[in-house]
Amino acid sequence: MTRAQPLRGHPRARRAAVAGAAVSGTAALASGGGSLAAAAYFARRVLTPEARRPDDVLVREVGEGEVTLETTAETVVPGRYGLWLDGGEGHARLGEVLELDPAAGAVRRELLGVDRGRLAPGPARWNSYFHGGPPQESLGLPTEHVTYDGELGPMPAWVVAPGGSPTDRWAVLVHGRGARREEVLRAVPPLLAQGWTCLVPSYRNDEGVPAGPDGRYALGLSEWRDVDAAMGYAAARGAGELLLAGWSMGGAIVLQVLDRSPRADAVSRVVLDAPVVDWGDVLAHHAREHHLPRPVGSLARVMMRQRWGHRLVGVHEGVDLALTDWVRRADELRHRVLLIHSADDEFVPFGPSLALAQARPDLVDFQQWRLARHCKEWNTDPQRWEELVGAYVAG
Repeated sequence: MTRAQPLRGHPRARRAAVAGAAVSGTAALASGGGSLAAAAYFARRVLTPEARRPDDVLVREVGEGEVTLETTAETVVPGRYGLWLDGGEGHARLGEVLELDPAAGAVRRELLGVDRGRLAPGPARWNSYFHGGPPQESLGLPTEHVTYDGELGPMPAWVVAPGGSPTDRWAVLVHGRGARREEVLRAVPPLLAQGWTCLVPSYRNDEGVPAGPDGRYALGLSEWRDVDAAMGYAAARGAGELLLAGWSMGGAIVLQVLDRSPRADAVSRVVLDAPVVDWGDVLAHHAREHHLPRPVGSLARVMMRQRWGHRLVGVHEGVDLALTDWVRRADELRHRVLLIHSADDEFVPFGPSLALAQARPDLVDFQQWRLARHCKEWNTDPQRWEELVGAYVAG
């Protein structure tokens, strides 16, 4: 067994979605009286893609079929996860918790396999997707690496078809903010089993693809056009029926597609996992968590929307969060939705998902989870997740 020495001052990765730990800096600005500067800073943190993904966990020991990690809020949760090694070049898959030692700040987990690279004591990065590469590597499935014409240029995508032959039913799987396409691969096996060809697209500001004109996220209000282009690619290849699935901000993107795309009528089913149903609620949650004064958070939302605030926030087009509030817009929903969300989601509170389901019980099938952190419902109970999704997309 190999052992790591304690790593002094080991950095904690900030979450790659909304504001997160950066809000503490905003609160400091606000307490100093700079409300306008604080609001602009908060808004920029919400809309700006992360330039890098730092290591966020320490591997302490590596043994036969097991690995001991430093305890964090992520590493102690039950389920299946992964580790990015060597800055993302390597990857290992982890299973259930075998032993938790709070006094030592250590957790021992199953080591299910090392896909590439070398797992050794030292810093690594937590991978909540479990899968650590394209479908042919992660799932052992024949995969086409294709590009489609997005509004801003060529966009890479993966296509995985049942038995390697595309059908006329295509599922478009949309990852979340700051996430990699591997996030959505958990949905591929149950979809393939029901005859759906899976298309995993990218969208503006993803790593290695064209950025938006201002290099900022629009929280679904512009990204939907890239997903619409992916739907057009599927239609050009024979798709007569479409399914849309989205995780986190991917869910917000899907909801905009359903509202705005001329191809929305071809969508027969929708799957949302921990979706952002109301960005205003998400931002308010993070502001509260980090003690940001309410007026500063409200000002940030105004600055995103109003022309006078665009230069301070760094956007070319306004980001009107009211357009992302699907609880308020519930009457406009027209598609059947399977909505999966954990009551213990620490990042996108599940309240708006529940409220949408209560407002539209005729269309929304709400499936509540426990224990799972953000977008980790599959990780904690993959059998239930795949059975639900498989049954919903069958027929």
